[in-house]
Amino acid sequence: MEQKQLMKRAADNVRILAASMVETAKSGHPGGAMGGSDFVNVLFSKHIVNNPDDGAWFVRDRFYLDPGHMSPMLYGILCLTGKYSLDDLKQFRQWGSVTPGHPELDLKRGVENSSGPLGQGHAIAVGSAIAERFIATHFGEVFAHKTYAFISDGGVQEGISQEAGRLAGYLGLSNLIMFYDSNRVQLSTDCSAVTEEDTAAKYRAWNWNVIEVDGTNAEELSAALDKAKAETERPTIIIGHTVMGRGCVTEDGANFEGKCSTHGNPLSASGASFAKTIANLGGNPDAPFEIFPDVEELYAKRREELRAIVAKRNAEIAAWREANPEKAAKLDFYLGGGVDPVDYAAIEHKPNLASRASSANVLAALAQNVGNMIVSSADLANSDKTDAFLKKAGAFKRHDFSGAFLHSGVAELAMTAIVNGMALHGGVIAACGTFFVFSDYMKPAVRLSALMRLPVKFIWTHDAFRVGEDGATHEPVEHEAQIRLMEELKNEHGEPSMLVLRPADSAETTVAWKLAMENTKTPTALILSRQNIADLPSENGEGYAARYNDALQMARGGYVVRHCADADVVLVGNGSEVATLVAAADLLAPEGVKAQIVSVPSIGVFMNQDETYRNSVIPKGKPAFGLTAGLPSTLLRLVPDGKIFGLDHFGASAPYKVLEEKFGFTAQNVACEIRNYLKK
Repeated sequence: MEQKQLMKRAADNVRILAASMVETAKSGHPGGAMGGSDFVNVLFSKHIVNNPDDGAWFVRDRFYLDPGHMSPMLYGILCLTGKYSLDDLKQFRQWGSVTPGHPELDLKRGVENSSGPLGQGHAIAVGSAIAERFIATHFGEVFAHKTYAFISDGGVQEGISQEAGRLAGYLGLSNLIMFYDSNRVQLSTDCSAVTEEDTAAKYRAWNWNVIEVDGTNAEELSAALDKAKAETERPTIIIGHTVMGRGCVTEDGANFEGKCSTHGNPLSASGASFAKTIANLGGNPDAPFEIFPDVEELYAKRREELRAIVAKRNAEIAAWREANPEKAAKLDFYLGGGVDPVDYAAIEHKPNLASRASSANVLAALAQNVGNMIVSSADLANSDKTDAFLKKAGAFKRHDFSGAFLHSGVAELAMTAIVNGMALHGGVIAACGTFFVFSDYMKPAVRLSALMRLPVKFIWTHDAFRVGEDGATHEPVEHEAQIRLMEELKNEHGEPSMLVLRPADSAETTVAWKLAMENTKTPTALILSRQNIADLPSENGEGYAARYNDALQMARGGYVVRHCADADVVLVGNGSEVATLVAAADLLAPEGVKAQIVSVPSIGVFMNQDETYRNSVIPKGKPAFGLTAGLPSTLLRLVPDGKIFGLDHFGASAPYKVLEEKFGFTAQNVACEIRNYLKK
C-alpha cells in the first residue's frame, strides 16, 4: 500500500475508534477527535520520540493535549502505539476504567497531563518547555527534547492562551511545537459566531514561527513538523485547517462533515449515521473496535525505530554520565524527588517581621542551596518578596535559562499552569507568588495542581484586610476559607489534596517553608502577611532558637503556643491573629482568666491527627474562642461549638491599624469579645 494511503487508513482507524468509544459510552465528543486524527497519526507514527517500553523515560518528547474533550483521539492513537488495549477503549467513561471522559495524568499509558479546562494545556506546555531548557542548560544538551501541544479553537479563545503565547514567544522557546486544530466549529456554534481574529498574525506578533497547512494532508503535516523541529529561534505553531467530524455521513450517505452537532454528541444523536460513517471510514460497523493489520504493522515498525533511537540516546547519556559523575548523581537525586538540604534553623530573621519578609529570608537561602528550584512572580516580586530568590538566582531571558526566576508578567492563571508544566516535566521544584487576593485568577489551575498531585508551591502574600490603604479590592476576606476547602477535598490516594499553611511569625514561616519543600505529594500554599507581626513567645527558653523548635510542632498542623492545664478558655487562630490572641490573653490574665493559646497553621493536617492529640491541643468541653481575619467559617472545623470572631464583610481603604480598630481586631477588643463570651 502506498504511504499516502496507509497514513489515511491509519488516521481513519483512529477516527473509527474515537467514534466507537463515544457511541458505546453514549456520551462524549467525537467530532473534534475525528478531525484531529490526521495530525496525531503523523506525529506518533513518524516524529515524536518516546520509549515504547518506559513511559517515564526522562528525555522523551512530551505531548500535552489541551482540549481534554478530545480524549477519544488521544486514547485511540495511544492504542495504536500499544499503550491501551481495545478493551480499555470499550470502557470509555465507565466506572473504574483507565479511559475517563477527560484524560487524567498517567505516564505509564502516555497521558502527560490531566486536561479539560480549555487553555491550560497551552501554558502547561510552555512550563514544560521552560523546564526542559533549564535542565539542558544546567546539565547538558544531551537531555534536550521537544515539547508538543495539541490545541483547539476553544483553547485559543481562552485568555490564558494569550498569556502563555506571549511568554513563550518572548523567551524564544524553540523546543515548543503547538498544533492548532482549526476546524472552525465549537460546542454550540461555528467559530464565526464569536471571532474573526487573524490567529496567525497574533502568534507572529508574539515572535512565533507560524506554519499553515491543510490539516487533513499527511504530507503537509509531516513537512511542517520537520520545519518546526529545525527551528532554533522561536516556538512554532502549526495551524492545521481540519474538518470537524471528518468522514461522517448520514444514513443515505450524504456528507455530514463540519457539523456543530458532532462536537458533543454520539454520531447517532448528531444527525450522522454511526454505522454508515464507520463503513465510510473502512471499518466494520458490527465490530468497530479493531486495529487494521497494516496499521498495526505501521506502528510495530515505529516501535522498533523508537527502540533504536532510545538505545542511541541512552548510550549518549551513559557517555555523559561517565564524563560528569557528580552532575549525573545530582540529576538522579532530583529526578528521584530529592531536595537539596537546607539548614532552616540557621536562617536569620530580624524581630517581628511580616511573614512575607521572613519568607524572603528563606527564599534567599533556597536560591543558594536548592539547585533545581524555579520561582515565578506575576509582576509582584518586590511586593511578594520573591525578589529575594531572584536576586540570588537571576532571571530567565530570551534563549538564556542559566537563571532560575521567571518574570511571568501580569498573568496569574498562566503562571500557575506554567509551574504545573514545570512540575509535570520533572527534575525541578516550581513555585510562584502573587497577592492572596489574586489567587482568584489562579484557582482553575490550582485545582489541576491538586488533581495531578503536583508538588508546586504557591506563595500568597498580603493575606487579609491589613493590606490597608489599597482597599477592599485588594483585601482577601473569603479567600482563606475557599482555599482551605482543598484541605478537606481528598485526592485519589485519600490524602488532603493540598497543604495550606498560614504561619504566625518568622519561626512558623521558616518551618512552613521546610514543610512545603518536604511535601512532594501535593501542592502547598503559604499564606503570608503584608504587615509586621510580633514574634510569639516560647515556653522553652529565650531567643529565636527556642521559638523555632516550638514551631517544628507545625508538622502536626497545630500545636499549643501557651499551655494551661486548667484553662478557662482555649484561644485558637493562625497567622497574624495568634499574636493578637497572645496580647489579649495577657490583658485578661490579671482578671484571673486563664487561657491556652493554640496556633493552627494547617487546619487540614491538624484535623487528620489522632483524636488524642487534637484533644490535647483543643480540649473537648473547654470553652473555645477562635479569631480569624477571614470569614468565621474558616475556623469552624476547629471551633465547632465555641465562639469565632471574624469578618463577614469586605474590607476598606485605610491604614491597617485603623482597620484593626474599626473591625475589632485590637488586643483590647478581642479581650472584650473573649470576656463577653465567657460570661455567657
